[in-house]
Amino acid sequence: MESNESKQSWQIFEGKPKQPKSHAEGIDNLPSPPSWRRFDQKRKGVTYQPRGDDIKLVNAALYLRRPLLVTGKPGTGKTSLAYAVAEELQLGEVLRWNITTRSTLKEGLYDYDAIGRLQDVEVSSRTGDGQSKEKTADNPQSNKNKQQVDKKMPNIGNYLTLGALGTAFLPSKYPRVLLIDEIDKSDIDLPNDLLNIFEEGKFEISELTRIAQNYPEIEVKTDDGNTSIINKGIVQCQAFPFVVMTSNEEREFPPAFLRRCLRLDLGQPTRGELNDIVKAHFDDEPEILAKVKDIIDTFDKKRKQAELATDQLLNAIYLLKGDRIKEDKEKLIERLLRSLEN
Repeated sequence: MESNESKQSWQIFEGKPKQPKSHAEGIDNLPSPPSWRRFDQKRKGVTYQPRGDDIKLVNAALYLRRPLLVTGKPGTGKTSLAYAVAEELQLGEVLRWNITTRSTLKEGLYDYDAIGRLQDVEVSSRTGDGQSKEKTADNPQSNKNKQQVDKKMPNIGNYLTLGALGTAFLPSKYPRVLLIDEIDKSDIDLPNDLLNIFEEGKFEISELTRIAQNYPEIEVKTDDGNTSIINKGIVQCQAFPFVVMTSNEEREFPPAFLRRCLRLDLGQPTRGELNDIVKAHFDDEPEILAKVKDIIDTFDKKRKQAELATDQLLNAIYLLKGDRIKEDKEKLIERLLRSLEN
């Protein structure tokens, strides 16, 4: 018969609120997270297992400076591809723009907090402490009206933040990696709206171009937590970013958009590729395949009948490896490998 101690080794939460545990009895027993749930960006790329043909298309996109439209079922590694490229080529933090039905091109480029700026103007007016901190070139022609406005208006750069798309197009020696995730969820106009910036490699911040004559250089915040100087309101890339746009194939895209992309369709991994994926994620256990062969076989059989994602297999292996769970294994596997279609 299984002891209570054995059960407690896995059941950190036991549903007994009237018997509170100390940290040492409860949450301190939580093991390290699985590799795919560690929130260290570098880990997102090192375990990715690309196919040979996929590697060729990634290189083609790098050479041609074209966006890569990556399609495939959930769990095939579409987003992981961007992190793998950034990790191997040392291109820094991946800039990620998660698309919703309300996403617009301007949202991806930059955000201007006009209301916040006006509120600060009102506060400054009441306190009498308002003065501009914007950098200006020496201009003896500046009139008194401009000087009066300057005293009331706080630095516009404090209220501008470049989005992931805008940050990716900042001038730099090496390309940034931009992940536009689930673009098929977007409004019907967004793909076409992206065409101009993909073709021109630049965009305008209208709030800055209007004041460019008096304030040619403005420092703004960027999506990755840094700052950058914008000259005359124009952002012009030097190295075209490596753009990965993912799609779950929930809609069709216009031909003009598709013509400017390279398309990569990621299929489900084969049985042999599943072995490679498992080994990559559990590299601290070289004998893992022999221990979890039955789970992989079960997953492989189930996915031929229903839609499953590879991370469901990894979740099952993480929980069930090493006999961590001894009771109701079959029922737990059934729940973890539940079809994505229901």
